[in-house]
Parts: sequence; structure tokens; C-alpha cells
Amino acid sequence: MTKPLKIALAGLGRMGSVHALHLHELARDTQTCELAGIADLDTARARRFCDEIGIRVPVFASIDELADAGVCNATVIVTPTNNHREHAARLIAAGHRVLLEKPLTGTLEADREFAAELDRDHPHSVMLAFQRRYDAALVYAKQLMESGAIGRVFKIYSALEDSNPAPNGYQSGGILPDMSVHNVDEILWLTGRVPSHALAIGSRIYSHAHTTCQEDFDDALLYLWFDQELVAQVQVSRNHVSGYRVETRIFGEEGQIQIGTFDQKLLEVTVTAFGRRGSKEPLAHRTFPARDYGRPLPEFVDRFGAAYKAELASFIDCCTAGAPFPATHRDGLRAQEIISAGMRAIAGPAQAARVAN
Repeated sequence: MTKPLKIALAGLGRMGSVHALHLHELARDTQTCELAGIADLDTARARRFCDEIGIRVPVFASIDELADAGVCNATVIVTPTNNHREHAARLIAAGHRVLLEKPLTGTLEADREFAAELDRDHPHSVMLAFQRRYDAALVYAKQLMESGAIGRVFKIYSALEDSNPAPNGYQSGGILPDMSVHNVDEILWLTGRVPSHALAIGSRIYSHAHTTCQEDFDDALLYLWFDQELVAQVQVSRNHVSGYRVETRIFGEEGQIQIGTFDQKLLEVTVTAFGRRGSKEPLAHRTFPARDYGRPLPEFVDRFGAAYKAELASFIDCCTAGAPFPATHRDGLRAQEIISAGMRAIAGPAQAARVAN
């Protein structure tokens, strides 16, 4: 039997606690991994978390301490964005393969520099966390699309809307680089194609006034044009006060696929493929249960909890087998280059044409 992969967690903030919980569960239930340590500036918080879930692991006060300890050679990095490059590089130099939460570095210039370094020296060391690729509902929708269920696809709409402002003190490179990177990667993954042109629109309309986080917009749109008569529309917002909203629509010449609908008490995700107008029954319909964690967690975990856990399992499998990762720094750079292109052509009220009275 293969020995469990020894793995550490770096950063125990709102997303780090989710990864830590899943690592603990995978270690307990599948024996594919062993949580070998937690690194966090707030060591007291880390120890409280360990006590809460009933584990005893070494706690380190810094990435350097973790790297020098030699307790493992795989780490999940969930530290603040502006530390991603430094922390990943330090652990990679110590022989670790890392699962790095998005974004890669926080700026396009640094993304390009870091990606070039990784391509040159450590091309298989970073798996970038794009959990949507592991979401069962989206995987099923992709299978339907690729089977030809709705004919040639000509438009994809992907929405991601938070119910609250970015947390106080949160570091964001902008709502599109921070949020829509998931939507853009989803679209590239669904289609296997890269757009030729992009345009962004943004506004500050509500939640920006209720946080200390300095962000360019609290509501934005990204429009992408592909060759061969395909477009994509991305909508991101921090203003959906009724609750977390994630929806995707795939439009084809013979129908459409709908993934998810808004529900304040999310317990399941539905995928429905509709035929042309007049069809008596859906072409396909499946329901995917959402996990009730029974504890306070960020709202996005209700929708993507299982996907985050499946992503971790994939990372562990690749590390154990010495295999390349399915999503890498190259995917993160590609998504940010597309977003950056849209932002270079960004439009807001100052650029919009005045409507005549």
C-alpha cells in the first residue's frame, strides 16, 4: 500500500480553515495523506483550530520555519495574495510541490515573471486552485455540452456574486482579477478555446462603502469574443445582498444548459438541459446535493465544498504519483492576461455616451 502523503497547510484564514478541514477528513477517511503541520502567523489561532477538530500537528510561525522543518514535501498555500510568490518560491526551493490558491501573484507583471521562472526551473511544482474544474455539476454540464446535447455552442454566461463586501483588510487587485478569474478559467476549460478580444465594464454602487478593502469596483462585467461565432459574458458583484449566487448558462443552437439557480438555503445544485422552444421535456436533468457542514464557514463553501475537497484529492494523487498537475500557473496566467485585456478597454460612466433627455 502506498504511504500517505505528508502535507502541510500554510495560512489559516477563511479559505485556509476550509482546506485544513478537508485535509483532516481525507487523512482520516481515505488515508491518502497525513497533515504534517500548519504554518500561520497567529499560532494561537492555529492551535485552537487543531483542538477544535481534534488533531495534534506541529504549528509553525512562518513559512521559513515550515520549509526548514523538513516535515513534508507538499503544501497547500492559502496566505495573502501579496505573499503567494514569495511563499511558493520558498517552499518549492525546499523541495515542495504546492497547491496555491488563486491568484498566482496578484499582478499581471509578477504573474508573467513568476510563470517564466517556474517554466524554467520548476515546471511541475505548482497546481493553481481552480476548484470549478472539480465541481460535479459543472463536470456533468461539460459532458452534456461535449456530447452535442444542445448543438453548436455560441454563448456562455457565467455569474459570481457575493452577498457581502470584501472583508475589512482584504487585499484585492481588483474585482475582475480577484473574482472573475474563476469564471474565465471555467469558460476556457468548458470550451478549450482562448478569446481574441475582451471588454470590461465596472461600477462602484453599494458595497465599496461598507469595507476598508480598497477595490476598483464592486460590480463588473467582462465580455469575451472568440473565433467561430462564440462569445462569453462574465458577471461579478459584491452586491447580491440576498445571498451567494453562482450560475452558468451554456447556449447552443439546439437548446441551453443551466447550472445552478439562486437559493438562500442552498442544499442542492441542479443541472438542466432544455431543448428548443416547444420541447415537452428537458433533454437532461440531474440534482447534485450540497453538503451541510454544520459550522460557520464562508458562504461559497456551501456551493463548492465538495469541489474544494475533490481538488485537494487530485493534488494529493498527483503528488503521490509524481504526475503533472491538471491546472497550473500557466492557466492562472492565461486567465489574468484575458482579464487584463478587458481592463485595458474598460468602460465606466465617464466613458459611456450620455443618453439624451
